[in-house]
Amino acid sequence: MRRTFRLAAVLAAATLGLAACGGGGDDAAAPAEGKGGAPIVLASFNFTDSVILAELYGAALEAKGYPVERKLNIGSRELIYPSLQKGELQFIPEYQGAAIVNGFNETAPKDAASEHAKLTELFAKSNIGLLNYAPAENKNTYLVKADLAQAQGLVKIGDLKKLPNVVVAGGPECEKRPTCFAGIRDTYGVNATFQAVQEAGPRVEQLRSGAVTVIPVDSVNPLVGDPAFKALEDDLAIVPTENVVPAVAKKVLDERGPDFAATVNAVSAKLTTEELRGLNKLVDSDGELPADVAKEWLATQGLI
Repeated sequence: MRRTFRLAAVLAAATLGLAACGGGGDDAAAPAEGKGGAPIVLASFNFTDSVILAELYGAALEAKGYPVERKLNIGSRELIYPSLQKGELQFIPEYQGAAIVNGFNETAPKDAASEHAKLTELFAKSNIGLLNYAPAENKNTYLVKADLAQAQGLVKIGDLKKLPNVVVAGGPECEKRPTCFAGIRDTYGVNATFQAVQEAGPRVEQLRSGAVTVIPVDSVNPLVGDPAFKALEDDLAIVPTENVVPAVAKKVLDERGPDFAATVNAVSAKLTTEELRGLNKLVDSDGELPADVAKEWLATQGLI
């Protein structure tokens, strides 16, 4: 069934290609308004649910006839934002609170609607617009080993002050972020050291081995519910609300029109935190491909 599905996708792509080149006659050569032209350059950060989100939006747009070019697993905002502002990247599924705090070094409001309004203003200076935010939320969650948490009474991030030596492992960008290591050190007052570990897999293994004390993971990561780990409460709220929101170049929004926005918004409307956690599990735990789980989910939701 998987091979049949992929063959159908290839044939569909070939058909679209012929239409774009005028190979199917006059009717086939005339795309619907706003759907022809250069591909929309779609990007993602370098973690699982960001890639899944990009695949969800990309597949939904392609099903409506919009050409899409994927540039996935690029890295952090420090790498993506300059290219987004230059127009080299045109669409990124973002997370509202983190975008405000880490992307613009501003303080995030406490609710999703206010975050959306503030982020709209911040992005407007770079000619980037926001579409509707999703109910789905993904925020940094801090994990320690469950046996350590039980032995030392670790419930909240601030409880890390009970330990003589705390090592936080995260991506290089984590060190200076107030939502990550800098927040643990400065807001919570934990005497900790930082260890840069770029990839999530090695971070988890270092936590399992006891080489590091705490690591950030996505709240939709299946590890959050793993009994081997304990998720610490962020009682001082260093991590803001993190609803998923598509950030799109205004040039694309203007050229592609209301049907483009409606297609993207329809995907966002269906996305919940639980749904996104389930998709993450299919990729991270079950070994499915992000593109496959995205298409299957869109099909079950009636979006393609």
